[in-house]
Amino acid sequence: MMRKLPLLLLGLAFSLPALAAKPVDVNHADAATIAASLDGVGMAKAKAIVAYRKANGPFKSVEALTKVKGIGPATVSHNRADIKLKPVHAGKS
Repeated sequence: MMRKLPLLLLGLAFSLPALAAKPVDVNHADAATIAASLDGVGMAKAKAIVAYRKANGPFKSVEALTKVKGIGPATVSHNRADIKLKPVHAGKS
């Protein structure tokens, strides 16, 4: 069993990055996808992002996310590389 432990730890070390943040388009993603994709953003904050987007239109900059209650500059800075802003075309929400 002791010989398998280093292999188990090595496998775990390589799988942990998969659990970290992953790119997400906050102008199109649903709350569950946003919550699963961004560090420090749970379901409540993700729902707030979607609600803000529906009420105010698509985000034009990553910094605009700080207008959402509960999303501060530190959260945006930490997730900056994983926040995508694809434009919303007319006729789509």
